[in-house]
Amino acid sequence: MDEMTSRERFLRMFEHRHADRIPIIDTPWKATLTRWEKEGLPKDTNWIDFFGIDRVEHIKVDNSPCYPEQTIEVTEQYKIYTTKWGATQKEWLWQNSTPEFLNFTIVDPASWQRAKEQITPDPIRISWKELEQDFQRWREKGNWICADLWFGFDVTHSWIVGTERFLFALVENPNWCRDMFGHLLEVNLTLLDMVWDAGYHFDSIWWPDDMGYKNSQFFSLKMYRNLLKPFHQRAIDWAHAKGIKAHLHSCGDINPFVPELISMGLDALNPLEVKAGMDPLFLKKEYGKDLVLHGGINAVLWNDPEQIMAEMKRLVPILKEDGGYIFSSDHSVPSSVSLLDFEKIINLAKELGIY
Repeated sequence: MDEMTSRERFLRMFEHRHADRIPIIDTPWKATLTRWEKEGLPKDTNWIDFFGIDRVEHIKVDNSPCYPEQTIEVTEQYKIYTTKWGATQKEWLWQNSTPEFLNFTIVDPASWQRAKEQITPDPIRISWKELEQDFQRWREKGNWICADLWFGFDVTHSWIVGTERFLFALVENPNWCRDMFGHLLEVNLTLLDMVWDAGYHFDSIWWPDDMGYKNSQFFSLKMYRNLLKPFHQRAIDWAHAKGIKAHLHSCGDINPFVPELISMGLDALNPLEVKAGMDPLFLKKEYGKDLVLHGGINAVLWNDPEQIMAEMKRLVPILKEDGGYIFSSDHSVPSSVSLLDFEKIINLAKELGIY
């Protein structure tokens, strides 16, 4: 089969058909890229092009309250800063880590109402200049183009309100939670409608909504159906009305939610986090005809070449059957993975992924 573009490969996977090979994508940590540069990755070369893997371009719009972004403190080890969502965060500079959240501006319905008044679908929230510069080139190269959404449980509890506070709110003040889910989503979709109507047509939507952790979920199936599912359905329906795909990232064990996601018409699920309790072969057997599986390659094993290659040989030939699979780790590529070992992993993925 002739070599395909990334867009052609992705389309085949979403159609559950064979391509020249499976799409291969991933996300290394900043510290991982720093290590690779020390080991020979040219600084002026995009690491995706260096390894010859697939290109996914992201269109982002701003549905935040646009609070001032300020740097509070910088040391050799970390920096503390505020975000446009009103959070104060501490970020380690040379370690792989998510930020530590120190403080929040939105902490109750009243502070949310003040923020909500600032979250409006104004065209200035769209990076028109970047679209003008990049979009045509993306299309000409055959890259997959994805529009990002920013709404739901995960981004609300972790980046906007605070985990403990929002978990209590799910029980004690569900209408506040619904209002946040709904307003953030609708502003996001309205802005993307503007992008679409201007002729910048994308191939899919993608959004992060981690609903699980190790061997369990943050909330019950009943609570999911009552509070969050209607907004997931809204996002999926919006995408399908445009003839494009809906792709959800949800870390943790979300096994009970998978049938619900399929019933709504979700097209693809990532990352299939093995260490949390997701079994990619079970998911393929049970749902592979209805759902594109993305990930499922245990990140814990990536710094052991023998283990990770044995795992890939066990999984990829089955996961790629009849299309419907996108190769990546089930989290991110850690800095314990050398440039040479990552190259071996990519080469093996290409070999195993050929149809």
